[in-house]
Formats: sequence, C-alpha cells, structure tokens
Amino acid sequence: MSTVSIIGGGIAGLAVAALLDPRRFDVTVSEQRVELPAVGTMLAMWPGAQRALDRIGALDEVRARGIGLASMRLRNGAGLVLAAPDADLGVIGVSRVDLLRVLDAAVPASVARVTERVTVPPANADLVIGADGVHSATRRSTWGEATRARLTPYLAVRGLLDREPEPETSGEYWGKGDLFGIGPAAGGRTNWYASFRSDAGASGIPVTDALALTAARYSDHAPAIRRVLAAATPETSLAQRVWTTPPLRRYTQGWYGRGPVALIGDAAHAMTPNLGRGACEALVDAVALADLLNSRPVDEALRAYNRDRVLRTQALRAASRALMVVALAGPAQPTRDLLARALGRRSRVAARAAALDATPVP
Repeated sequence: MSTVSIIGGGIAGLAVAALLDPRRFDVTVSEQRVELPAVGTMLAMWPGAQRALDRIGALDEVRARGIGLASMRLRNGAGLVLAAPDADLGVIGVSRVDLLRVLDAAVPASVARVTERVTVPPANADLVIGADGVHSATRRSTWGEATRARLTPYLAVRGLLDREPEPETSGEYWGKGDLFGIGPAAGGRTNWYASFRSDAGASGIPVTDALALTAARYSDHAPAIRRVLAAATPETSLAQRVWTTPPLRRYTQGWYGRGPVALIGDAAHAMTPNLGRGACEALVDAVALADLLNSRPVDEALRAYNRDRVLRTQALRAASRALMVVALAGPAQPTRDLLARALGRRSRVAARAAALDATPVP
C-alpha cells in the first residue's frame, strides 16, 4: 500500500480522506486543532459542491442540517435596493461547524489521526496532500517562499444570531468602502457578515475589539445593520483578516501537484469570500484528486489534477478579488451604485420579457 500524509483536517483534508481507497492507500491526517470548532458561520454550497458531497455520501446529511438559499437583494449602505434578482440558485447554506462534523463522520476508521502542527512535509510518505490552508507550510516548503500568503487590506467579521432575519432586511449592503450581509441560517437563525478596510493588524484580533470596530464603522448605515450588530455577541462571532494565495505565476512547474506533493483547497487557491466559492472549490478539489488517485498512478493523477483544477480555481480567485474591489469601492461608490441600479432594471425587464415569451398565445 502507498502511504498518504494529509496535512490539515479541515474541509479539504477531511473530504479527500473520506474518499481515498483504503485498499490502496494507508492514510494519515495531521491536524493541529484538538477538536472541531464550536463557532462557525454559514457557507454556501453551490451545485458543484453538492455533487462533490454526494460523491462522498454526505449530501443528504448536509441538506438536513442546512437551509436553501435564494438570491439576495443588493442594497446601498442606507438600505435602498439597487437590484433585486429573482432566481433559484440551487444553493444550500450550512454552518462550517456542521459541515466539518458531517465530513469528519464520513472518514473511514482506517484513516489514522494525528494531533500535531506540521511545519515540514514528512519525507517518508509516498504522497503528501497539503490541505493546511492559506498559510500552508506544505506550499511554502515545496514551492518556495514566493508563494507565501498575501495580506489584503480587508477585515472580515461574521456571526450568527439566535433569531430569524427581520422581514425585508435580507440582502447585501454595499456602502462606501464596506459591505454588510444579512441572511437566513438553519435553525431559524440569522447569518451576518461584514467586510471593510482595516489596519487592525495582520492576525490575532480579539473578537470583542472587532465587534466594537465594526459597530463604529456601520454606525451611520441602515437601521437593520445597526440592530444586528447591537445583538451580536463575541461567543457567536468570528473576526479574521482576509489573506489570499498569490497568482498562478508565483507557482513554478507543477502548479498544484509536484512530485510527491499536491495542494487542495485554500492551500492551493485561497480567495476572498465575495463569490462564496472557497469551501465549494475545496470540496471539488478533494473529490477530483481522490478519484484520480484511486484510478491512476500518482504521477499521472497529479498531472490530470493540474489540468482539471488550476485554470478554473485561479479564475475564481481573480474574480473573487475583483468583486471585492467593486463591492468595497471608495470614491467610485456613486458610479458603482448607478451601474448596479441599471443592471437591476435590465434584469427585471429581461425576466418580464421571458415570462411574456413563455405565455401561450390564446
């Protein structure tokens, strides 16, 4: 049997461990976290991620723990609706904690678990899979320090409230240099998130300080935002600086798979959260890599994995960053809002035209 060392027991690491063939691979997962986190906000599972979860055998459980998400209204910072898309996106919202629990339960008992922080990939494994996040030691050790994570100027603060969203307040609010989201979460709760430029430090921001900073930032925004922040508590909130991986040109030959090392999830292509695709692409990475490894020699599987995943994930990484720049526009905010309104009107006209076109003529 070939030995596989998976560095990182988050979404990507657990997903690939769940699918690797135990008859072919002797798998070990190394994770520095002692236990699953107690706090985690909502993740959007787009159709591609749902297909990956189905491949793992976890989709039904995720659906049971999650909630269907509809498209949300786009508003300005004061709450005025700029665009109101009306579409069924087929997206499931599930908390990160619940997703991790479901994936953890899907990992076969044959997989060994080790609680440790890995700074250098083990040299005695036939294959190392780096699933160790945006600050991946696996990536830096194999591809060099030029691939070190990059700090964006943005702070992300997120949380859950133990109550349903107020009627007619759900949506994403784009202010001048900031954004705020309010939406439903499973169990009749409210999911909220905020992002804005901040010089509060690269890491280790206390949640209490981040909530105070966020409340001050949004003190002149829509009343719905202020009410959410007034009810937010440190126990059900998270605060993180937004980091990303560098663009593709920073990777030398091999991209996400090089020699006996492969990268998946944020270790390969950490992106800003604006498209809601980070966790989704981590799941797709894991399933794609596991299926290839289960059916082909390792070198051939890694080449195919690069062909399948590099261009798509790098395009999503760039698109997420571009959307964040637009959403957090500063001086260009008035022009952005005018364009958003125009696009919103155009989409409504197109929807009406499509409905008329579908109506049988008497």
